[in-house]
This record gives sequence, structure tokens and C-alpha cells, in this order.
Amino acid sequence: MNKLLKKVSVLLLFVVMSIGLMSCGNSNVSGGNNAKESAQSEKVSYPVKIKDSFGKELTLEKEPKKIISVAPNITEIIYKLGAEDKLVGRTDYCDYPEQVENVESIGTLRKPDIEKIIGLEPDLVIASTHFDEENTAKLEAAGIKVIGLYEENDVTGVYGMIETLGTALNKQPEATETVEEMKASIDKVTKTVSELEKPSVYYVVGYGESGDFSAPENTFVGQLIKLAGGNNIVPESDSWSFSLESLLESDPDIIVVRAGEKENFMSTEGYKELTAVKEGRVYEIDNNLLDRQGYRNSEGLLKLAEIFHPEAFK
Repeated sequence: MNKLLKKVSVLLLFVVMSIGLMSCGNSNVSGGNNAKESAQSEKVSYPVKIKDSFGKELTLEKEPKKIISVAPNITEIIYKLGAEDKLVGRTDYCDYPEQVENVESIGTLRKPDIEKIIGLEPDLVIASTHFDEENTAKLEAAGIKVIGLYEENDVTGVYGMIETLGTALNKQPEATETVEEMKASIDKVTKTVSELEKPSVYYVVGYGESGDFSAPENTFVGQLIKLAGGNNIVPESDSWSFSLESLLESDPDIIVVRAGEKENFMSTEGYKELTAVKEGRVYEIDNNLLDRQGYRNSEGLLKLAEIFHPEAFK
């Protein structure tokens, strides 16, 4: 049970990261219709102004050569853009792709080692909602630039995050291409499920003795459930807490749990009476595809759609 509580506490850390304000757009980023053509010709001209998700503007006088990521989703995007050669530090939770393990860790999400970050002498630190103002002030006092990028409610906001990173790291063509790939994949899924009957869905974030938690309708994961053709049983709320009584009363058609939790969830007291449990409609998914706001969200959306509407994706 201690192992389960530890897993839930880690997952809830990402939940905390996923509650807050909407992302601010980046007016300094320009897109393109032909990403592949752009990838061959567009390059960022420095100095360049960057506006982060907190509305803070900063100027990068030259292309950053050494960067540190303080968020797993940011790390994933850095690798996708082909800027991993710049990465000199990452958090303990940055675990994808596998080769990131070769990059030095600067601590946890909540308690990064600020002195270690300063010692690595980065040109730029890229953080998310969990990186507090005190840590930012310490780094800026040491002459290190910090930007915060996040998106809580809308998958389209991820596009702006990617484009902003592309501009900051001189990978704008790669960023534009990544965004176009995401859009095409998401559009294909939404068109496929648009006319199909929507099953009722419950996405498990926490369960058992730790309490029941799920993504409300007005969250990032809640939007992905909707786009994938599901009907989220958890209504709009400021809290991710959801009672077992409400779950039993709603009795959803489909239950989605994180990878490796299906057997434990189905055997935990209190959930055995759910129709989805009795009839084998509990499915596993890599929660990082949904919880981490980044380019892999399109993959997560497809996997959800395949769970909700398997007949449409044969």
C-alpha cells in the first residue's frame, strides 16, 4: 500500500502542475503553412524577444548554448526539436526519452538544487508552474535568464509553447513542423469520432485509501477526453477530488487507469461493483501522454480514441 501511495503522490504532483491560468500566447512567434520548406530556410535572428506563459518578456541577445529544463514536458519538447545538445541539466522526473538519463539531474520538481543550477552556468532555464518566484529571483540575480512555459486547459496552447521554445532555441522550423504534425494527427482523430456515440468515461488519477481523484471536464486531460469522443463523468470543478459515491452512481461505460494499475484498481475494495470492472472495460494508458503538456499529447489523444471507439480505428 505504501508503494501505491507513493505512486499516487507523484501523480498528484503533476496534477497540481496542471491547475491554474490559461497560457499566454507568444506574439513574437511566426508560423508557416509548409513546415518542411520552412525547416530548410527559417532561422531565428538574434537578439530575439520572448514572452513566456506568465506574461514576462525577456530578450535573448544570442542563441542559448547551455540550457536547463525544470519540467518533464519541456525536456521532451527539447529532444523533439533536436536541441538536446544544449541540455546540461534536468529534473529527476525527466525520464523521456531514455537518453535524458545521461544528462545531469538538478533535483526534484519542487526542490531543485539552485546552487547546482548556477554552477552549471546555463544561458537559459526553462521551467513550468511549479518553479516559484524565489528560485527565479535567485537565478536572475546570478545573471541567468528564466522563462516559464505551461498550458493547463487547452491543447492548442501547447502549440504556442512549442513555437516559443523553437524561437528561444533557434529551432523555429522544427517547432513549426512539430505543431503541424500535432494538428494533423488531432484533426484526423476528431473528425473520425465526431459523429460517433460518446461513451461515459472516468479517468483515474488517484484511488483507494489515498482518496478518489480524476480530471474534471474543464482541465487539459478533460479536454483530451472530449476530443477523443468520450463523455467525462466528472463535471467542471476547481478540485480534482471525486467521491467514490459519485463514481458508483455515475457507473461509467469506460474506466481509464495509468499503466500498471489495472489489476490493482479492479481488485481494490469499493470498485468491484462498477459495471466497467465487471465487464472488463478498464483500460491502461501511459498517463504521461496526457498529463505532460507537449507534442506527445496527440499520441495520447489517439490512444484514448482507440479505447473509446475501437471499431473506428481498426
